[in-house]
Amino acid sequence: MKLAILSRNKRLYSTNSLYEAAVKAGHEVRVIDYVKCHMEITSMRPSIYLGDEKLEGFDAIIPRIGATYTFFGCAVVRQFEMMNVYSLNESVAISRSRDKLRSLQLLARKGIGLPVTTFAHDPRATGQLVKQVGGAPVVIKLLEGTQGVGVVLAETNKAAESVIEAFRGLNANILAQEFIKEAGGADIRCFVVGGKVVAAIKRQGKEGEFRSNLHRGGSASIVKITPEERSTAARAAKIMGLNVAGVDLLRSNHGPVVMEVNSSPGLEGIETATGKDVAGLIITLIENQIKIQTPNRTRTKGKG
Repeated sequence: MKLAILSRNKRLYSTNSLYEAAVKAGHEVRVIDYVKCHMEITSMRPSIYLGDEKLEGFDAIIPRIGATYTFFGCAVVRQFEMMNVYSLNESVAISRSRDKLRSLQLLARKGIGLPVTTFAHDPRATGQLVKQVGGAPVVIKLLEGTQGVGVVLAETNKAAESVIEAFRGLNANILAQEFIKEAGGADIRCFVVGGKVVAAIKRQGKEGEFRSNLHRGGSASIVKITPEERSTAARAAKIMGLNVAGVDLLRSNHGPVVMEVNSSPGLEGIETATGKDVAGLIITLIENQIKIQTPNRTRTKGKG
């Protein structure tokens, strides 16, 4: 099988782990910087180039699309899909997961547990937004933020209103969310592969930090998840249409609530903490999917 990993940097842990797992399984694999690609959009003959080289003959791609390049990265993935190349996570699913508001709306429609979330455009609604999530402390998030960037915990109602107004002054779209105090600055990262939770870790924020992201100094440890948490994570990934996802849960007094569904979850934290070969499981999933896929391999074709 000929695989392409769409990643900006081969030296990144996740990219390298997937590369080595694919080589170990006997596949031909190549890391392609998708930002350096360009596309020829011609009737019945879609194609992708890297410089002067036409990229063709691939059986499958593994998108590792950074948040900064979501729009262009999804366009590249979509072009491969039009060329009948199987994509581990499809362009539509990646776009869904990167839009925080849209993803929460889709999850809410299917009954997935979520923190109370509010969103508005009119600045006069600021006070009502804070009130509807239970008042301060309140979490305020930029819709375009990632890895904990653009996430603020406002301790008082006045602080919340000031932060919201400041973000609005930058013409930024923001969400206000209920603060789950009982989570204690920790969340559960469930790694879903092929509809099953294959590994889970507890991510604990450093002292004085409510964000648990490993990129922000958080620590990771193995955790035993409940059947309800396992089911919630698997359902959330399915609703997003993702074959591989990192589903972030908080343990609240009323059960697990989903904070985010990540379409390009990092492998370093989960593999290091659990000792599991998650990259190998992903390659096995691709092998199995290639065997059963119909000639038209894009399941979400035409769906928004």
